[in-house]
Amino acid sequence: MKATKEQIIDDLNGVISDLQKRMMRVLLNHVDELNAHIKGLDNDIDNFMKPDEKKSAEVIQDIPGIGNTSAQAIISVIGTDMSRFPTDSHISSWAGLCPGNNESAHKRKSGKTRKGNALLRDTLVVCAHAAVQNKSSYFSAQFARISAHRGKKRAYVAVAHSLLVAIYHILKDGVVFKDLGADYYNQFNKERKINVYLKKLKALGWEAPVVAA
Repeated sequence: MKATKEQIIDDLNGVISDLQKRMMRVLLNHVDELNAHIKGLDNDIDNFMKPDEKKSAEVIQDIPGIGNTSAQAIISVIGTDMSRFPTDSHISSWAGLCPGNNESAHKRKSGKTRKGNALLRDTLVVCAHAAVQNKSSYFSAQFARISAHRGKKRAYVAVAHSLLVAIYHILKDGVVFKDLGADYYNQFNKERKINVYLKKLKALGWEAPVVAA
């Protein structure tokens, strides 16, 4: 909800009938019951997980956007042994997060992803939505860069793909997640980018000041 807690409380001030109060009480009780069921199921899942699965679920939570519930769901699908996937491209294709390669004369005809494991794909896309909220992360920069020319939907899928690649290497290589940072893309071709911007400024009538030797 976009409204602040204070705004919601202020909006509740008014005339509420006895029937409306009863309906609100029933709905709030139902929410509490659902949360209790969810907590119970989370505990059941945690109890059934093997030690290596728990450890794997824990380490991938270092990645932005991945919480405990999502980590458990991911590990339940891909397992802990990444040797069955020769490369990160193989697991990405299996998950349905590897874009189809349909290119001719340097023109991309289609960017549709292949069908894959629906649970894994959906979970990672949800994680991608959370990951891009961290403005200091690489995933946020990746989302901004791709959504500008490919649209938000494809950008979220691209971020989900990056999340899976990170998960794969953490589990296979035993490495610790290291965020590349929001300025990752700015580190490439700095001189070329500066020249491009200077040309745009010159076209607008701006001239670079002459620096005396």
